[in-house]
Amino acid sequence: MHYDPNMNYGYYTPYRNLKSETLTIIKPFVNYGLSEAKFTSVSHAMIEIAAMAYLIGKGYDPQIAYKTVESWEINEKF
Repeated sequence: MHYDPNMNYGYYTPYRNLKSETLTIIKPFVNYGLSEAKFTSVSHAMIEIAAMAYLIGKGYDPQIAYKTVESWEINEKF
């Protein structure tokens, strides 16, 4: 196999501004968790946000991650 330096061979390629991108994506979910904690519990809200962040990290679209985790709840419980 010929090595092409322009190809991504599965090695991590950092984003130009990983910090900014990460904080921009998670901020709405953190805000959601803070408001959710007022109506449920802090533990419940943190589990929700952690599950959403995990799915986003696995490549799910943020809105799909949100809808997926919300669909797991029955009467505000997992």
